[in-house]
Formats: sequence, structure tokens, C-alpha cells
Amino acid sequence: MMADRLVPSLDHLRQAYAVTSKATQITPLLESAALARETGAARVFVKAESLQWAGSFKVRGAYWRLKKLSPDETKKGVVAYSSGNFAQGLAAAGQALGIPVTIVMPIDAPAAKRDATSGYGARVVLTDHGERAREEVAAARAREIAASDGLALLHPFDDPEIVAGQAGAGLEALDQFAARQVEADLLFCSVGGGGLIGGVSLAFHYLSPATEIIGVEPEGFDGMGSSLAHGAIETMPIGPKSICDGLMSRRPGDAPFAAVKAAGVRGVTVDDASVRRAMRIAFERLKLVLEPSGAASLAALLGGKIDITGRTVLVMATGGNVSLADFIAHMNHGRI
Repeated sequence: MMADRLVPSLDHLRQAYAVTSKATQITPLLESAALARETGAARVFVKAESLQWAGSFKVRGAYWRLKKLSPDETKKGVVAYSSGNFAQGLAAAGQALGIPVTIVMPIDAPAAKRDATSGYGARVVLTDHGERAREEVAAARAREIAASDGLALLHPFDDPEIVAGQAGAGLEALDQFAARQVEADLLFCSVGGGGLIGGVSLAFHYLSPATEIIGVEPEGFDGMGSSLAHGAIETMPIGPKSICDGLMSRRPGDAPFAAVKAAGVRGVTVDDASVRRAMRIAFERLKLVLEPSGAASLAALLGGKIDITGRTVLVMATGGNVSLADFIAHMNHGRI
């Protein structure tokens, strides 16, 4: 680790990737001339983490975190809370490593994500949060289960080892850019609690420091952007829902915030309409099926809030865990 115990060093990121790369897929780095023409960018690349094992980047951090358990923790198993993608990633990693996994999920988490999580062999416990913040209710229930069942409690994003594991997506993209003899001027990466952007931003900070990094959050859930703007972690008020269910965190984690602050990240927000448009464009032009959270970064590219004229841009397409019915509903939203 670096002097700040929350910020993994480059050697630590590489150590994690050396382990996780043996268990994860190398996801495609797609170039889109159509997106470059539409946005005025010089070149646009999309890292298709939606095609990763278990449908998102989350398995990278989950697998590495499970590899860091003690022998006793490995035997007893773990418990965590998640609205979906970390749940699936952790369940899949646990199944591969033979580690029992319990996941606490909000009752309004997408059914496709609940079913997939149990399909990987995890025990799923649902919580009804009512008018309370769903993340806080699920976290409290996970702590209760950890205490009563003697399980290791894992945080879905606020853990330096999760950050280190998620950095594999960035290191892999950098290898793919190097193979093409290209460098990214600008990177768009979605933000929920910040585990992915924490790891990816550090990878680029260490190895491609000239790359500007933009954290993308749904409107009303821009805890990371607000925290970065004010220099300290802020908690957003409970507000209206977003279709980006995986990005509805009210505050960033301490470890991810330390990482993105060190890497000089700044934030931007996207609305639901722009996310639905990005989902459609990903389907039609990239042949990628993205869930709303997975399309947020593409929405930011298309949104015009950041000047990308003449620049080489990387977009992290982070997840594809959406049911056919929900995908069609999003595509038909607002149409007669």
C-alpha cells in the first residue's frame, strides 16, 4: 500500500490482477467510428465489461477479496449486501472457490439479478426498506447475519482490496491500448460506491497520468462528484429513484474516495433519459446489451457536458445484467 493505507500501490494492483486474470475473461476493447463521428472525438473505445463473467466487472474485486480471506473465514463463508452486480460477482467467485456466500439484497432489486445470484449458489436474504435508505437497511441486516452466523462481513466497495481487484479492468484496458499503440486522453467511468473508478483511476494515474478521468453518476446520487468538489465525503439526501439501480449509493466509500482523490478524478451526472438513449445506441451500434448502470458512462460521452472534440476517449461499459422484459420496457419508455 501507499502511505495512505486506503490507496493501493501499483505493485498491489498488479499483484491482484495477476491472480484475478486467471479466473476472469479478457473483455473486448471495441472501437466505434460511428460514436467518434457523432461526438466529434478523434477515436472512441468502449471496454465491454458487460461481457465479463457474471455480467459485470464486479467479479474482479470479489474474486480478489475472497482470495484474501483467512483459512477460517474461507471455511465459514462470507456475507455482503448488494442490489445486484456485486451480489452476482461475489456469488460466482464464491462458487468457483468453494466459499459459502450469503447476500442481503433490497426487495426492489431487479428480479433478474436476484435469480442470477441464487443461481450461482448464494443464499439470498431480502430486506424491505420502506422509506428508509435501502443501502443502510441492507447493510444493517448483513451485519446482523455476520454476528449471528459467524461469517466474514464484506463491503461491496469500501475496501482497499475491492479497489485493488477492480483495477484489473483498467490494467487490462491499458494493455489493450498499448497493443494498439494508442493512449486515452479521456476516460468515462460510472460511480456507485466507487470501487471500480477507484481501481481504474489508480491504474491510469500510475501508468497513464495524462488521461483525464470523469466519474459518472445518476442525477440525485452524485455523492462522489459532490465529495470531490468539496474535498471531503458527503452523504446525499434520500431522493427519487434512478433507473441506474447499481449506482444509487448515497455516499462514496472511504477507500474509493481516497483513490479517486489521489487520481484527480472529477464528476458529471446523467439523467434517466440520456441513459436509456445510451442503452439503445449501445445495442444498435455496438451490439452490446447494457443495463442502465452499465450505460451511464456512454450516456456521459453522448451528453455533451464534457468537451471531447478531437480527443481519444475510453468508455467503461460496466454491466449487462438486465432482463429482456426490462430492456424492452426501457427502450419503449415514453413511446406511444
